[in-house]
Amino acid sequence: MKVMKFGGSSVGSAATMEQVIGVVRAALSEGPCAVVLSAMQGTTDQLIEAGRTAERGDDGYIELLSNIADKHSRAIHELFGEEGCTEISDFVDSTVSELENLCEGVRLVRELSPKTLDRILSFGEIVSTKIVAAKLAAEGVENEWLDSRQFIRTNSNHGFAAVDFAETNQRLKEQFSASSVKLSIFPGFIGSDVGGHTTTLGRGGSDYTAAIIAAAVDADILEIWTDVSGMMTADPRFVRHVRQIPRITYREAMELSHFGAKVIYPPTIQPVMVKGIPLLVKNTFAPSDPGTLVEAESQAGTDIVRGITSIDKITVVSLEGSGMIGIPGFSKRLFDALSRAEINVILITQSSSEHSICVAIEERSAELAKRVVDREFEYEINVGRIEPLKVENGFSILALVGDNMKEHTGISGKMFTTLGQNGINIHAIAQGSSERNISAIISSKNVRKAVNTLHEAFFSDGNKQINVYVAGVGTVGSRLVEQLRTQADHLAEELRLNVRVVGVANSKRAILDSEGVDLEGYREMLPTASETNVAEFTDSIIAENLRNSIFVDLTASPTVVDNYPKLLQKSVSVIACNKIAASSEYARYANYKELAREYGTNFFFETNVGAGLPIIHTLNDLVRSGDRVDRIEGVLSGTLNFVFNNYDGTRSFAAVVRQAQDEGYTEPDPRLDLSGTDVARKILILARESGHRIEVDEIVNRGFLPESCLAGSVDDFYVELERNEAHFRRLLDDARNQGLILKYIASFSDGQASVGLQSIGPDHNFATLSGKDNAVLFYTKRYSQQPLVIKGAGAGADVTAAGVFADIIRAARG
Repeated sequence: MKVMKFGGSSVGSAATMEQVIGVVRAALSEGPCAVVLSAMQGTTDQLIEAGRTAERGDDGYIELLSNIADKHSRAIHELFGEEGCTEISDFVDSTVSELENLCEGVRLVRELSPKTLDRILSFGEIVSTKIVAAKLAAEGVENEWLDSRQFIRTNSNHGFAAVDFAETNQRLKEQFSASSVKLSIFPGFIGSDVGGHTTTLGRGGSDYTAAIIAAAVDADILEIWTDVSGMMTADPRFVRHVRQIPRITYREAMELSHFGAKVIYPPTIQPVMVKGIPLLVKNTFAPSDPGTLVEAESQAGTDIVRGITSIDKITVVSLEGSGMIGIPGFSKRLFDALSRAEINVILITQSSSEHSICVAIEERSAELAKRVVDREFEYEINVGRIEPLKVENGFSILALVGDNMKEHTGISGKMFTTLGQNGINIHAIAQGSSERNISAIISSKNVRKAVNTLHEAFFSDGNKQINVYVAGVGTVGSRLVEQLRTQADHLAEELRLNVRVVGVANSKRAILDSEGVDLEGYREMLPTASETNVAEFTDSIIAENLRNSIFVDLTASPTVVDNYPKLLQKSVSVIACNKIAASSEYARYANYKELAREYGTNFFFETNVGAGLPIIHTLNDLVRSGDRVDRIEGVLSGTLNFVFNNYDGTRSFAAVVRQAQDEGYTEPDPRLDLSGTDVARKILILARESGHRIEVDEIVNRGFLPESCLAGSVDDFYVELERNEAHFRRLLDDARNQGLILKYIASFSDGQASVGLQSIGPDHNFATLSGKDNAVLFYTKRYSQQPLVIKGAGAGADVTAAGVFADIIRAARG
């Protein structure tokens, strides 16, 4: 025999009932079946609401019951046509009348007892099964509708009744032995106590009903038909690319269902596990899908981790105190107190010092737990041996489940490392000796991020999702976005990185889309996007709480830099094209670096010195590998190199500078480049990255601009350049007369840094630098005679964007 259970979504309408009937008819062609049905989708919640409404003395329950009756009447009309089915319609009407009487009684006494609520709730399953049984009969399929209350005997714990299996099994065996009908239909969820009063088996109890029947009659298989194609590796509401689990053991299924997997009601598995009856989870709306087979042992060589699941609305209660150490009995008294109050303990962990016991319970039981435990330990609390029970809300339990975990080392380490790298704090952990389950208590606000992060670590095809936020979409920003767009396929195929831009912002507006911003249309969208400021933009990033998040600063704004700490403390990597952070006060720079280390994230700023040239990361590698940097020399301004390479006396110095600005090589205010300020910041950054504590005002700046060029507006600046052409021509001629050329050079040696215009000979390392090239020479303990040279284009939007791109990839892969 086959036992089949169909959930509320499977009988949610006339159309879905027709699909159920089709599945049942197909199964009958293979042998006898017992079918268990839930109430129509949403009915149980509506019935609870009607009862609670009546309990408040509100006659609004009448409208609620009328809506329930209308829903069932519509289904009957659609199934049976204009003529309908008088018998079943009359049954619905009489049952609704009974419900109205019950609710009116509740309204009058203002009390809804668990016993009365069970009577009210039984309506849903009874009527749905009556409708389906009548439709099958109308189609010529002989069936027998059986009232589960006549067979499933329970205690009187209304709302969550315990089954008397001895009597229940006997009654069911007698029924099936005596019946010759191939199809039996049972309402799920309900039973009765010894007095014949209706009881319920707990929300989701229809699964349990089916398992009870399957175990009693030694069924060949139990099939649970729902609206998903089996059990999944994670909750599809959280993870977009979940995988269906083809086979799973009873033990794994119990762990997953206990820790939040909604496909199977937790008690369901026990009866069939004892009898070794396989359980198959199928999809009513995709009956050809294979589903998930739950059995005693799964196939060898399957996934190490079977699934990831979570339970929300968890409260953590902690009993702490030095008076607990070495004194037996505290744990027993704690759990006895909770048990007497009928508070279910979901997870337990205790420190080896015996100083504290941590217990996870349902949030709704928090206040009761506080009262009963503090009362139990009233004496110890009063004399100071222990503290009053500590109650913390807002938690969830995250669980990693799999039989094969016990055979593999490093699973716990991988789990906790993955969570830590994404800034997810673990409040408490627990692992059973079976090693089948690793559980962690985390903040509820991190659940979606945690499940996605772990699913990617344990179940992905190797691709890693990276979520990028871009602040500043000017020339460099727009080039970066375009590079990310055009290289998306390459990153996915070659580096297994799915880089998704989920936010772009300018100084006034921002676009945020966790599914990915339209990288072709964002420019048109920004002018009408929501107004925001930098603080609000960063707060939105933190609130979205996406895994593997990277913030890219392509502005020159100090306000943006002020928000770095918030991001780093949430393990959001920061990629800064903005030089302010790394060149500001040393204490501030060091704080950003320390925050990145503390929170396991990245703070990269490669483009601060040489656009796309790998200068800083090369220096970092030297230092990390134990080399000592003795001296640094560099041409660190592509702008200044371009200017002095192109200033030959045939055009004015002002004209050459204006050409550099027009071609995008200068800052909006070229004086930042020509004054040497920008170069000073760059050598400062290199000195700091070499391990030296140095401030910008300690750098000697030998400027070549006349003072008059530094005052006024940018337009005034160009006027003054033209007025001082003789000064610039004199610098050029003096160098030429000695057979030398002009280069603006930065140096660092013996803890001292300087920048300034120098005349160098043709044999100098920097003499051959052309165009906007930069070059850096590192003289180190290892490179003492021949320096390590890094040379290439040091300015331009494309190469700068490429440098930022490279930092994004480093952060993503780190």
